Amino acid sequence: MQRHHIQINNYPAVDGPQRGALLFVHGAYTHSSYWEFNFIPFFRQQGFDCFSLDLSGHGASEGAERLDEFGIDDYAEDIAHAVSRIDQPVTIVAHSMGCLATQRYLEQGSARAAVFLAPVPVTGTTGSAAQLAMRFPRYFAALDEVVSGIFSEENNDLMAKIYFSPDATGDDVLAFLPTVGPESQQAVMEMAMLATRPLARRQKLPVLVIGGEADAIFPPSHLFFVALPWQANVIRVPQAGHMLPIDSNWQTVAQHILEWVPEN
Repeated sequence: MQRHHIQINNYPAVDGPQRGALLFVHGAYTHSSYWEFNFIPFFRQQGFDCFSLDLSGHGASEGAERLDEFGIDDYAEDIAHAVSRIDQPVTIVAHSMGCLATQRYLEQGSARAAVFLAPVPVTGTTGSAAQLAMRFPRYFAALDEVVSGIFSEENNDLMAKIYFSPDATGDDVLAFLPTVGPESQQAVMEMAMLATRPLARRQKLPVLVIGGEADAIFPPSHLFFVALPWQANVIRVPQAGHMLPIDSNWQTVAQHILEWVPEN
């Protein structure tokens, strides 16, 4: 597919670079701006040059009119493009679908280290989707409405209950909801069928896997199987939901990353 403009955002470290570069890769149905709520200000203050990108068809990147044509391999190419533009060794911090795109990138590309937050299970998303449909019968209808910009108290409360910590309310997530948008149906299908894809070569690099114990999207029991091929450390954050970068427990997650990254 012909290369198009990919938006890469640069947030230099406060008082100059001291501790290296972090590249933040967003998940499905959103774009890079949610990293700006907490993680980018936090890590800039800690001396990291921070970068984020909008994957193809998301946010300020081109391709929104043909979003459904993009798959995980296209998102991996976006990451490769971003890494090539960052003129220093980079640790990739990815969330949800972004973890899968980063893993796909690492089949060929390289990084200093990688952090996977609430990653897609190695078996794909079909099982998780079925569990969500049983637990929350209105989930998929509400998601379609939110993606289309239709917000209501009922939808907001449901999104809070599913994506955030158990005590979150619709009012707590109002600032995030405008960042929600459509996702590529090609990428959604690939995530559902992930278990049918042959195993690929893994780069040898330090990896940290973090999940929330209250994640209703991808339950924490899946974390071990994501970490296993990488021989990665696994951290489960109590009371945290799926949206770790903007969950009420985000600072605990950030602190775990901060303590781990300088060692690798």
